[in-house]
Amino acid sequence: MTDVVQPLAKLKSMLETWGITVSWDLLREALTHSSYANENDTQSNERLEFLGDAVLELVVSEYLYRTLPQEPEGVLTRRRAALVCEETLATGAVRLNLGETLRLGRGEESQGGRERPALLADAVEAVIGAVYLSGGLEAARTFIRQLISPYLSGELELRVDYKTELQELLQRSGDVKIEYRVVRSVGPDHARRFTVALAVNGAERSRGQGASKKEAEQHAARELLLELEKN
Repeated sequence: MTDVVQPLAKLKSMLETWGITVSWDLLREALTHSSYANENDTQSNERLEFLGDAVLELVVSEYLYRTLPQEPEGVLTRRRAALVCEETLATGAVRLNLGETLRLGRGEESQGGRERPALLADAVEAVIGAVYLSGGLEAARTFIRQLISPYLSGELELRVDYKTELQELLQRSGDVKIEYRVVRSVGPDHARRFTVALAVNGAERSRGQGASKKEAEQHAARELLLELEKN
């Protein structure tokens, strides 16, 4: 098993540069996977993960509520879902080098557990729980802002799947036929712009533009979602 004491100390030191002091025991627990806990008769990070998940959702919800005062509830919900999803958290874990700090059982170690997105995302939530217990809600806010800052600044793209959201919303009342059709394509190959029309049961409902067909489809879906949420 990889010795994680030195990476763990580096993580604790980095948190301290952000003004966050975390109990060593809690941080070690936060990075203890159940596979290691079962082999060594110790506490896994699952309870801290449970707590951290709730704190993460609260902090992100509060942030979005305060910074996007004009956006409707539906938009806030989708942005929150994108910020707390497995992909976003796993990306944050990689930035923090959490993989090298994990305490894993032999089987999980041999199967590449240090790179598994689900495992990394769970560890992030557990660390949030440890930070919260050590320093309270303000410390948790600081950590979470650091974690998601590349998405807030635009350095990394926040992936909100408007197409799936729209499909789920429309199909609550039964089967519907949703079609996306390119109605315009302009510009050279390296800078092409697409316009996509979105039709529901054969009737056009919105249009979207983008640098790719997929991007234009997402924008068209967003426009229709916003329209539906106003009604």
